[in-house]
Amino acid sequence: MKPVTILIAEDDAEIADLIELYLNKEGYHCIKAADGQAAVDAVARYAIDLAILDIMMPRLDGHEVTRQIRDKHVMPIIFLSAKGSDLDKITGLIGGADDYMTKPFNPMELVARVKAQLRRSMQFSQPVTGKSIVEAGGLVIHPDERTVICNGVPVELTPKEFDILHLLASAPKRVYSSEQIFKQVWGEDYYEGNNTVMVHIRTLRKKLGDDIDKNKWVKTVWGVGYTFNG
Repeated sequence: MKPVTILIAEDDAEIADLIELYLNKEGYHCIKAADGQAAVDAVARYAIDLAILDIMMPRLDGHEVTRQIRDKHVMPIIFLSAKGSDLDKITGLIGGADDYMTKPFNPMELVARVKAQLRRSMQFSQPVTGKSIVEAGGLVIHPDERTVICNGVPVELTPKEFDILHLLASAPKRVYSSEQIFKQVWGEDYYEGNNTVMVHIRTLRKKLGDDIDKNKWVKTVWGVGYTFNG
């Protein structure tokens, strides 16, 4: 069984070495990249299972690296950045990151987040049989293949976006609160003020072509949560 391979894209060598040290202790194989272009090249060359990306890197920043990764690959992406404002976090999550940590950071917490992302990624990469295909109007969701077709066009979703859509679509008209969605999709405890679900649903709607004022697929039930309008 091949070891899990993690990309560490970080231009500060000391930080990259520290992350590698802690991940190596857990049995993970690490590939380091000192700039954004090197990170993109590493993803193209190696079978990367998860990427840890700094945002402010030479040549290509973390946002552009994420965009290029998402164009061709599906893997968990964790941003690790000194940019810690709410806007920075929202921008990172909307742009395709699955998690966001700010510097300075606790290496043990980073390892825990890596494990959580890998656990979910590996869980959903296993073939699951017996799940019904969900069809609603021009939207078709294939749970086994983890693919989505909208009006005949394939829609590229991140693992979390797919999980949210499938959760909602599996129980049309049922209203899920942000807390319920977060607990089921992320498998972690929800904390007050967490806007992760809102950010992912905003991006999901954009990819599905939902109108800003009149959501066709994912409907907001104000003060309660979200429901699938299938």
